[in-house]
Amino acid sequence: MGKTIAVANQKGGVGKTTTCVNLCCALKEAGAKVLLCDIDPQGNCTSGMGIDKNTASPNLYNVLVDGVNAEKAVVGTKYGDVLPSNAILSGAGIELVNADKREFVLKNALADMKQKYDYIFIDCPPSLEMLTLNALCAADAVMIPVQCEYFALEGLTDLISTIRMTKKALNPALEIEGVLMTMYDARTNFSMQVAEEVKKFFKNKVYNVVIPRNVRISEAPSHGIPVLVYDRTSRGAVTYMELAKEFMRRNRPVPVR
Repeated sequence: MGKTIAVANQKGGVGKTTTCVNLCCALKEAGAKVLLCDIDPQGNCTSGMGIDKNTASPNLYNVLVDGVNAEKAVVGTKYGDVLPSNAILSGAGIELVNADKREFVLKNALADMKQKYDYIFIDCPPSLEMLTLNALCAADAVMIPVQCEYFALEGLTDLISTIRMTKKALNPALEIEGVLMTMYDARTNFSMQVAEEVKKFFKNKVYNVVIPRNVRISEAPSHGIPVLVYDRTSRGAVTYMELAKEFMRRNRPVPVR
């Protein structure tokens, strides 16, 4: 059975989507069967994997609200399979409020998919609301990207509190997969200070690989491709490939197919 990882941080612009897209691509290249579930109504993971989010139908909204079988909504790409989303998903949070077992709608939708994939990544919206709660209830673990900037630690307390409450009340198996430092700039004291503070708190949960600030990482989404495809020799691409290796080392053995 595969492992489901929610990539979450309620602070926007920390590299959740970038990490989902490029880590999925690197893992697929390494031979893993990977599904990327885009539960962010912005649909940036969807477009970042080369899918037209405006025409993707059925999509995750139809899965969560209309009960469409998740497998029917999956779109295959060269970089991994995707459960796409777009702006219509923004209404799902409200529509799920009155749903039966509303926190577990995504978990139930993905139940059969876990038999088909080694890893399922869920790209969460930058908020702690019903869609994110569904992701945390569906996940085995949470990956937390943290931007190496001054305000990065703001809100982390709320996220950790939400993870703990979810674990206690709804998903006892939920663990922290790891903390990923992103947008690291070795030229600034802030980056180094933030990294040290995060390591003090999370200790061995922090990945050794640190994602640097890199122009190629920023440019790749506008072309609808991962940075590994856009510029394979760039620092950003090389670092995400190293992250994939570290991720797989931490998750050995890979689930039996």
